[in-house]
Amino acid sequence: MTGTVPLSVKWGKESISFDFVVAGGVKGLKTELEEKTHVPADRMKLMAKSKGLWKGVLKDDFDFSSIDMAAAVSKSKGGPLNLLLMGSAVELTGPKTKTVFLEDLPPEEIAKVQEPSGLENLGNTCYLNSVVQCLRTVPQLRRGLDSYQPTATSAQAMFLISLRETYNQLDRSATAIAPSALVRATKMAFPQFAQTGPNGAPLQQDAEEFFSGLMTIAAGEMREKSEIRAALPFTSEEELGGASNITDALFGLKMEETLTCDEFDDKGADGDEKMQVEAAAAGPIEPPVKSFDLLRKLVCNIQGGSDGTAQTNVGHIAEGINLSLNGSIEKHSDVLGRDAVWTRKQRIARLPPVLCVQFGRFYWKATPDSQDHAGVKCKVMKPVTFNSILDVYEFCSEAIKKELKKSRDKALKEEEERINKKLKGEEVKDDDVKMDTEENDGDDEADAALQAALAMSMQGDEEAPKPVGPGLPANFQGQYELFAVVTHKGRDADGGHYMAWVKAVNNSGKVEKIADSEEDNEDWFVFDDDEVSLCKTEDVLKLKGGGDWHMSYLNFYRAKK
Repeated sequence: MTGTVPLSVKWGKESISFDFVVAGGVKGLKTELEEKTHVPADRMKLMAKSKGLWKGVLKDDFDFSSIDMAAAVSKSKGGPLNLLLMGSAVELTGPKTKTVFLEDLPPEEIAKVQEPSGLENLGNTCYLNSVVQCLRTVPQLRRGLDSYQPTATSAQAMFLISLRETYNQLDRSATAIAPSALVRATKMAFPQFAQTGPNGAPLQQDAEEFFSGLMTIAAGEMREKSEIRAALPFTSEEELGGASNITDALFGLKMEETLTCDEFDDKGADGDEKMQVEAAAAGPIEPPVKSFDLLRKLVCNIQGGSDGTAQTNVGHIAEGINLSLNGSIEKHSDVLGRDAVWTRKQRIARLPPVLCVQFGRFYWKATPDSQDHAGVKCKVMKPVTFNSILDVYEFCSEAIKKELKKSRDKALKEEEERINKKLKGEEVKDDDVKMDTEENDGDDEADAALQAALAMSMQGDEEAPKPVGPGLPANFQGQYELFAVVTHKGRDADGGHYMAWVKAVNNSGKVEKIADSEEDNEDWFVFDDDEVSLCKTEDVLKLKGGGDWHMSYLNFYRAKK
């Protein structure tokens, strides 16, 4: 066992480097860290970031002699071994600061304590304002943008730089700002957004097209590992699952698509080996065709199935998503030697930390009898409900379902144990992890790393779930919580008005339940361009459509902890 080893311990925003005497054991390591950080040893959570050390959270009875320190240092290429420390320092504090009135604060400080700032409408730019406000509360994207360093000057690079600067201005301003540079950069990167009407005024654009364009540019420009690492600092290559840019790491869904020819026996085509042998003996079969694709959003099909012919009545977002993932297509059959009808089924094979769902509100309707135009863009007004939580379990591939089920079964077992303890009158204590993560100053990525390490240390003989996507919480169960909505008001698909509805970071008071439901009635903000007002979850859930009021068009969800 090596006498001393160099260590680099990340604690919050600080990095502490020192040479550790291995013979001192866990107690010696924690004592030295307590002297340097003032974090009590009994409140420390230590995790190894370098390979070849311990798994999960370091336990007090762990024996360092079981580790080949020399090999671990060699794997770090001679550099220090990297550790992660969680815990709050205990120090004597001075007297409380004197009361400071809001009007005495500079603008950038006022912006931190009052409602967020809006964006001025610079001529039918509500499509841009609404999407920008929704994505403003995605910390992973913000960190990625902050680390972005373009290698060349281009319209795409200027667009991302302008977006980053717009967010920085919003953070510093107590009043609405004019996104002039971002609007100019948008029109340069997307010439179609520079279209004007007969009177020279800018035409209204589609918020979804702007969002998709933003995702495309970010995917093309932000491909450096440093940018992905800045966005998702605790994510491994295995969790990324091949995602090579920041868009696919944050929003990308790897889709598994299976095509099955309808003119053959389903059992023979997609059953077990015995069934396939029996089918082969009876006659030729067409094997299923499996492929993989990448999506950056799910679609809630309002009118019917993905083949455009189904007339299923969609009343809930889950029904619409299910329809968009299933359908029928015409495709050549090698066995039949002609075109045949195939059943198409898509399932999610990699989950993202941020999920966007588009409601299929707009569609193109051909007008063959018209002499003025070939068709018109129409809007579907029908109501489609949604909840604060979206469960995507049923939309996942069998491999992903298997891993999610482990976490779901574990959560169900823990809940049953809590209920049984309450029935027996036993005291139910919350896990001290909650206290530790609350002390971590809102660092969601560090919280996720701590939870994952704790889950690994307490797993015991149970098989730990394999990663199902990057940046997901430990023991993720496949549930996403709604945090932002882009809505459209008006019957004209090429007109109307877009607004953003964004969940507040903190609630102003005690959170009540929505009447006759288990939904929490939390605080939200409504961004009507430069005007910002407060609303509640119950107001957001009414954005289902069915009238002339605002209706959901883009729903943004984040992985639920």
